Amino acid sequence: MVIKVYSTQTCPYCVTLKEYLKANNIAFEDIDVSFDAKLQQEMIDKSGQMGVPVVDIDGQIVVGFDKERISRLLDIKS
Repeated sequence: MVIKVYSTQTCPYCVTLKEYLKANNIAFEDIDVSFDAKLQQEMIDKSGQMGVPVVDIDGQIVVGFDKERISRLLDIKS
């Protein structure tokens, strides 16, 4: 399973999302879009959104820290 988290260093929701994934032993690629226009465009193309976080879970796009949807896609039990 490939998980990409598009984020910025100053986004509190991004920090919370990454802490949640780490707490559940979920490996992910952290993509900081702050300084890279190409990565920003990749995120926008995938999500249609300019805001972060955006999570790509094997092609399933989740905008924001939607804990319920992310947990369901990753089969994390509460």
